[in-house]
Amino acid sequence: MSTIGPIGLLEDDEDDPFLIKMAIKGLGVANQLICFPNGRLALDYLETTPLQPFLILCDINMPLMNGLELRALIHKSDYLRQKAIPFVFLTTTANPGSIRKAYDASVQGFYQKAADQPALARQLKLIIDYWASCLHPNNKPRYSL
Repeated sequence: MSTIGPIGLLEDDEDDPFLIKMAIKGLGVANQLICFPNGRLALDYLETTPLQPFLILCDINMPLMNGLELRALIHKSDYLRQKAIPFVFLTTTANPGSIRKAYDASVQGFYQKAADQPALARQLKLIIDYWASCLHPNNKPRYSL
């Protein structure tokens, strides 16, 4: 995994990308944040970019293609599956049905968006720190057993 690659943010609400951008900037994260208002545009980008994205943060409810549909298409694509981009839902829609569907689609995390900016920054720090330190199929091994 490229820890320097861009972070994809899928969010159709106009305010949330700004709040997430501010939180990520406040954490000192240097990764470029690329925002998409729907899954269709994100999928087009993922299928054509030569970059190895670091992380995808995705809302569930979006127009044209929702987060669950996007996750399913990423999982079906050999090309995108081999990139093994961590896919985490960050959404206000947190009910047992959507959580189950997300994990059935092999999502790597599911977070209900925090209600205030400090709590959102803490959530993002946890997510980013975890994936920055996690071993990954595209990492070059640092240790041998």
